[in-house]
Amino acid sequence: MKPEVEAIRKERDVIAVISMAGIILTGLFIVLQIKEAAIVCIVVCALPLILLYRQGRLLSAAKLICDNPILTVPSSVITAENRAGERMTEETIVSTFGLLLGSKVYKWGCDGISGTRLQRVRLDRNHIWLTFGVDNEVLCIKLLHGITDKARVMEITQKLWRETGVQAEVSD
Repeated sequence: MKPEVEAIRKERDVIAVISMAGIILTGLFIVLQIKEAAIVCIVVCALPLILLYRQGRLLSAAKLICDNPILTVPSSVITAENRAGERMTEETIVSTFGLLLGSKVYKWGCDGISGTRLQRVRLDRNHIWLTFGVDNEVLCIKLLHGITDKARVMEITQKLWRETGVQAEVSD
């Protein structure tokens, strides 16, 4: 398993242990008939359970992205509206279903017609730019791809078009 996915899995496991401890503690308070403590514990346990659900979904998305790669690159630059570029040196995986940037997951095409969509793909000799988002929340990721073979570039553009429906703009 990729280290990025492993980090997400470990975080999910920690949240699961915290959730189980809270559930056991709640059960203990119920058995001991300490109603006030049981109610407080139930309320406090709700947050880890919500986090566990979200982390489980994140792990599923990360696995889906890793299992369906289109391109894997060693580093990237993230830019968003009104923000300066942020350089990341972690491995980045571009997939049919989204992008795994370190342990950060960006999904597209998974939430129906109103969800996040891959909007634009541009390639040049050194970089690939992926623009995705919804309405005014658009994110542009610049990846240093290091591909020198023209046939490989064409293969990637065809795969992107087939699997995402977005025609990549190739320059140089």
